[in-house]
Amino acid sequence: MKIKEYRTQFIQELTPIYDAGEAESFFYLILEENHQWKRIDLALNLDLTFSNKVIQQWNSILEQLKKEIPIQYVLGKTSFFGLDFEVNSTVLIPRPETEELVEWILESQKSKVKSQKSKVRSGELEVRSLELEVETQNLKILDIGTGSGCIAISLAKNISDSEVFAIDVSEKALATAKKNAEINNVSIHFIKTDILKIDDFEQLLISNFQLPTKFDVIVSNPPYVRELEKQEIKKNVLDNEPHLALFVENDDALIFYRKIAELAQKNLSQNGQLFFEINQYLGKETVDLLEKMNFKNIELRKDIYGNDRMIKADFR
Repeated sequence: MKIKEYRTQFIQELTPIYDAGEAESFFYLILEENHQWKRIDLALNLDLTFSNKVIQQWNSILEQLKKEIPIQYVLGKTSFFGLDFEVNSTVLIPRPETEELVEWILESQKSKVKSQKSKVRSGELEVRSLELEVETQNLKILDIGTGSGCIAISLAKNISDSEVFAIDVSEKALATAKKNAEINNVSIHFIKTDILKIDDFEQLLISNFQLPTKFDVIVSNPPYVRELEKQEIKKNVLDNEPHLALFVENDDALIFYRKIAELAQKNLSQNGQLFFEINQYLGKETVDLLEKMNFKNIELRKDIYGNDRMIKADFR
């Protein structure tokens, strides 16, 4: 069968579930992943054909998509912040909103360095420049609830001389994150623990190294979808992505934010920063929580869709 004919059939079979544009995008994603052909290759070679064996492989993928299994799980990979990540049903699929959070962290660290350099130029003692060099090297970063490792790995890749640590409660998720660190050639210290069950990071002795007691950045995209919001979740997410990483009880929706903020009070360095991805309906409540815990310069940001999605807070 000619590929252009199969393409028409593929899209037609998916359009009862997806819109035609999304179904077409799936076709070209699979075409590039499985055959290393781009849209232009097909346009320039309209008589290219699929063998019966290849059509069987495509039909197997098509059946998975009809069951609304996310394309990222079908292909076993996705892209995040310009990097490649393996994904499977043990980890959430990284989303564009989380890329915005990573970008904000990078911007904030650049701003801090610029501010420090400005102080040096303004006539402070020469020894201050030596302090600056120490402060901007070996930045210690902790990602809590790392999942696929997308946040931790993206930060390690983009902040030179950083030392990055990542925590998750799921052994399977950590196995995926470790593989992604290898794929992207970064070194991350991965730790399995349930943060709700620890009072201080000093309790953790991991693989013969002691977790630092102070971090320059703590970031988390914890579970934040309330059970009452399940009806808003798309079927492909609800049926396939890990509920452990998604949902919290209605009566204590900020349980992870409170606990992580408590740990941050003890384990953020002076002028350290705390970053959260948050429930879009609980922006004010999350800000209020951090204000009551004496965090400073709290900033709430919207994502590309106009929803309250990210918070930054300073610790002094």
